[in-house]
Amino acid sequence: MKVFLFFIFFIYCSSYWAQESTDQQLAQYYYNNGDFVKALPYCQKVYSKEHNKFTFMRYYDCLLKMQKDKEAEKLLKKQLDSEPENIDYEVMLGDFYEKHDELKLANKLYQKLIEENSGSSIRVLELYRNFKANGKFDYALQLLSEARKKLKDSYPLHLQFADYYASQSQFEKMLKEYLDFIAFRPEQAEQVQMALAMHIDFSQDVNPVYDLLREALLERVQERNSTVVYSEMLIWLFTQKKQFSLALNQAQAMDKRERGDGVRVYDMANLLLQNKEYDLARKGYAYIIKQGQTNPFYFLSEEATLHTRFLELTEQRNFTQEAILQIVNEYQETLNRLGKNRNTLVLVKELAHIAGFYANQPDSAIVLLEKALNFPGIGATQLAEIKLLLGDLYVVKDDIWEASILYMQVDKEFKFETIGFEAKFKNARIFYYDGDFKFAQSQLDILKQSTSKLIANDALKLSLLITDNYGLDSNYVAMKQFAQADLLLEQHQYNQAFKLYDSIVQAFPFHGLNDEILLRKSQAYQQQGKWQEATVLLDELLKNHADDILADDALFQLGSIYQTNLIDKEKAIECYKKILFKYKGSLYGVEARKRLRLLRGDKLDIEDTMGN
Repeated sequence: MKVFLFFIFFIYCSSYWAQESTDQQLAQYYYNNGDFVKALPYCQKVYSKEHNKFTFMRYYDCLLKMQKDKEAEKLLKKQLDSEPENIDYEVMLGDFYEKHDELKLANKLYQKLIEENSGSSIRVLELYRNFKANGKFDYALQLLSEARKKLKDSYPLHLQFADYYASQSQFEKMLKEYLDFIAFRPEQAEQVQMALAMHIDFSQDVNPVYDLLREALLERVQERNSTVVYSEMLIWLFTQKKQFSLALNQAQAMDKRERGDGVRVYDMANLLLQNKEYDLARKGYAYIIKQGQTNPFYFLSEEATLHTRFLELTEQRNFTQEAILQIVNEYQETLNRLGKNRNTLVLVKELAHIAGFYANQPDSAIVLLEKALNFPGIGATQLAEIKLLLGDLYVVKDDIWEASILYMQVDKEFKFETIGFEAKFKNARIFYYDGDFKFAQSQLDILKQSTSKLIANDALKLSLLITDNYGLDSNYVAMKQFAQADLLLEQHQYNQAFKLYDSIVQAFPFHGLNDEILLRKSQAYQQQGKWQEATVLLDELLKNHADDILADDALFQLGSIYQTNLIDKEKAIECYKKILFKYKGSLYGVEARKRLRLLRGDKLDIEDTMGN
């Protein structure tokens, strides 16, 4: 009997739940399709069983859509009676009165809401958001003003006032509220910076909000008892506008005023270095160095000053031989002062790189690195890094088998690490230079699976070069000459390399290496800082080999030159967009997208993910 009764109860409940579910589905179906006549009875039925906000809003909206205003008002008051503390419903009721020309009732209700809630910061924030969301800006301002009188300094509502003034485009008042707020809560300056960045387009040459903020900050900085946060905000502002000289001057002024340890200036110099403002970065480091060795950032600034020289030389590459020798002298003088040891190993390696690859002093660079191998206290990875650079210098010296020994040592010791993969790739190139393409290919096949994406991509490129061109001529002459020319290029013997490349084109005018030769010659010009000559060859490659495998490579290099060296923003953007549009499977796609965002200063539009 009990089982039978349970079964009957189960059948009844199932039927009830099924019916309720059906009512809910039909209410939503008709409502979504705008058939409010059919939706209304189901909305009413569902609401009678469940008084939540969702079912109420749907039912209430149906009544309004069908112009059943009296019923809608009655329903809203009923809902308000069931949840008297819910501000949303009270504002809705006021809005209902407004729309039905009962303005006195609406105003009376809003004034009551303001009076009752302006003494509680939590209720003020809730009511303010509600007023603002419903476009009741006058009441929103009245609420904030009344609340500020009551709450006073316990909760001054700066952010809410700033938000209100921003919505009304009253930017001067907005800025005052934000600046007052960071004096009250300096630890939230970053939050204010994020908010300000939404109102200031720093890429614009003329921006009234930027000018207002700059003047306001300068005024506050110059006040007698100015808080340090305004100076920090001014540095941030200049940095966002890329007025780096002003930012550095302000950082130095702050440090002097506070008699600080130079940390702000050091951080600013590092930021300038990241933005390739090398002269200004050196000026920042020089400020610290001038304070003497007792400054905690003295030695770091010494190293960083030289590092700016290294980056400038290796990125711009168009220094005169006299300038390069001057840089070498700066390194030597600093190392003589600081000593050559594990603490200055980075400087030693940079000096060896400059001397060997730019100053035509590979012998002295090799001697320097061989001594570095014996520095006390250096780790295994540091030793491996020295050996790799030493191997590269032996390649420049045309002692490729000595280089191969060093590469193999690193490969053996770090077989499953990135530096080991790099050594294996460099060693594969040795055999490629020597014309042993089969062995080189076997090593490259292993590296295609490398965990280092960069090395795997390089291995794949060289592997494809060998696969596509090895054996196209019966005696492999073109491929062997090309590999020899590549070695000459690695040794910075540009004229000899060009002659060999040109001889291949003359002997084999329709060989598959012709696009590779254009790319190699362009890279040779890039190594010498001859950017215009490099772009001419890349343009030729894209014109004559647009459908070949190197086209996206050429476009990416062209974009990099325009972006970094020739400073032609529009042409750089054009190159990166072509990679996204025309070469969608390119290995450069992700980086091209990042650079495009950076250059345009915004997120990619949908057009950037679609073809033309």
